[in-house]
Amino acid sequence: MRNGQRIGVVIPALDEEEAIGKVIADIPGFADAIVVADNGSRDGTAEMARAAGAIVVREDEAGYGAACLAGLAVLPPVDIVVFLDGDYSDYPQDLAQLVDPIVAGKADLVIGSRILGGAEPGALTPQQVFGNWLATRLIAIIWGERFTDLGPFRAIRFEALAGLDMADRDFGWTVEMQVKAARAGLACHEVPVRYRKRIGTSKISGTIRGTIKAGLKILSVIGWHAVAAGSKNAGRGD
Repeated sequence: MRNGQRIGVVIPALDEEEAIGKVIADIPGFADAIVVADNGSRDGTAEMARAAGAIVVREDEAGYGAACLAGLAVLPPVDIVVFLDGDYSDYPQDLAQLVDPIVAGKADLVIGSRILGGAEPGALTPQQVFGNWLATRLIAIIWGERFTDLGPFRAIRFEALAGLDMADRDFGWTVEMQVKAARAGLACHEVPVRYRKRIGTSKISGTIRGTIKAGLKILSVIGWHAVAAGSKNAGRGD
């Protein structure tokens, strides 16, 4: 608990047996619940997570969003939800930087920006850097909300998250959250976070196919919501 606010952590993971124990060990003690959403691992990810003290839920449908939704489904009641990756690229010990603006009532959603924080050389591919720039630029142009990153390390007030009605079950989860938060007028904030090379090989940015699929999905989510918002405004006669 952090100043009276219950903190829950959701970690989507796929074949992260070498990293998941380190991730959980570095999460500050004020976290009230830690859920690892095992997205079909074929190694000892689930066993290592349980041994480290996490709640583990299995989600065999491939997809980052599917794993996040499965984790949320078993998360005990909390006031703030934190998402971070299971590959040890994020620094879990920096969790307070993300939750404190929400605890203080200054933000509903806090994104950990790897761009502002200065990622370790080689931790972000050129494609990721460009993709983040393009996606956040489009969000700023369409909805006026300025982000610098779609980073996975983020915190959000639970009630605000429930109101977003998150639905994407694939690569579009992070951008869907930011687009919907901007559309809903939530108080959004960014903090600089450290970022390092992950343990193991990325299932998305580590392959050309995965990078292309993720990029197209992110752009399609932005495009769909932009069209939907335009149609809604047109229907109102705005």
